Amino acid sequence: MPFLPPALRHRRYRLLWFGLLISVTGTQMQSAAILWHVHELTGQPIALGGVGLARILPVLAFSLLAGVVADTLNRRHLILLTQTLLALLAALLGWLTLRGLDSVWAIYGITAASAGVAAFDLPARQSLVPNLVPRSDLTNAFSLSSIAFQTGAVVGPAAGGLVLASLGIAWVYWINAVSFLAVILALVLMGPVEQDLHRGANGGVSLGAVAEGIRFIRRQPIVLSSMLLDFFATFFSSATALLPIFAKDILHVGPVGYGWLVSAPSVGAVSAAVVLSFVRQIRKQGRILLQAVTIFGLATVVFGISRNFWLTFGALALTGASDNVSAIIRNTIRQLQTPDHLRGRMVSLNQIFFMGGPQLGELEAGLLAQWLGSPFSVVSGGVGCLIAVLWVVRRWPQLRRYSGDEAQVAG
Repeated sequence: MPFLPPALRHRRYRLLWFGLLISVTGTQMQSAAILWHVHELTGQPIALGGVGLARILPVLAFSLLAGVVADTLNRRHLILLTQTLLALLAALLGWLTLRGLDSVWAIYGITAASAGVAAFDLPARQSLVPNLVPRSDLTNAFSLSSIAFQTGAVVGPAAGGLVLASLGIAWVYWINAVSFLAVILALVLMGPVEQDLHRGANGGVSLGAVAEGIRFIRRQPIVLSSMLLDFFATFFSSATALLPIFAKDILHVGPVGYGWLVSAPSVGAVSAAVVLSFVRQIRKQGRILLQAVTIFGLATVVFGISRNFWLTFGALALTGASDNVSAIIRNTIRQLQTPDHLRGRMVSLNQIFFMGGPQLGELEAGLLAQWLGSPFSVVSGGVGCLIAVLWVVRRWPQLRRYSGDEAQVAG
């Protein structure tokens, strides 16, 4: 299949890619619907920040354990289990909503349970990718994975807005439940996948295995600095939880307009990922990473001061494009610099940073918006992101010099 991007020429990765494309669409529909649902039930900005708290607490609680599990057990079997549980939780949320048993606490509870399951899903899923494609195609694989995710993130919220307006919130949750079947089918058709279980967590699931992963990250300044940059940038600039307020009270658009605003970052992200999917190798990765995060912060400031729908849409699209460029580079750096038997633990530690940043950032944005207003919350967050970039450059200058062709470190 010479017409396909390099990573999609590998059958097992191709199956996973198409499954994720469908599943992410449903997940993004549900993520947007939950924020709308909570705002409908409470009308309080701080309640929207509570969604972020419900999503991050299980990640903080289970991520380190999840990484060891991904390095100890068969990753493909683990993903089959997590995807099944996520489907059941989405169906439960739909049933409660239809029966009128929904409440903000029920939403928080199911959101937290889903986040706990997802904490085990992500390390296994990301660590599986290097087992599906050769090293030379890994950057391309992460570019394509980003396309699948961001395409779903464009279509999902937009479709979710239409379903919200026509069928109701419960249907969004049920559609998401069905979408998980795509990944489950892909994993079944894929068959067994090779994995370095012999060098995995030799002591099994234990505190010693967790400590081994932490020691590895601490010894790798490129990996550690990229994680911290991700955390602080997204902590300060995560304001998408405030989009229902911007849509209703500032831009005066309804649920369909809200759905498009939620999709805007992914419109930009897909555009960036499509370009990068045809690039086999990126040079001067450290410098490009820092430039992308700087653009992300500046675009966030524009989003905060805008009072025009299309300017807001454009600023959000630019945040998505710049963030996606940095995400692809960050993922490539970490996977190439981590041996297979430690990848699950590396991803689980990274999960705390890249999920903790935006989720805690949503809580911070909600608190600041409650106190000083939503526009101030967003603008100050963009400024905080720019300060974080300057701090990382000063603390770890080797990140700026990183090219991308450095040899993998020893495990």
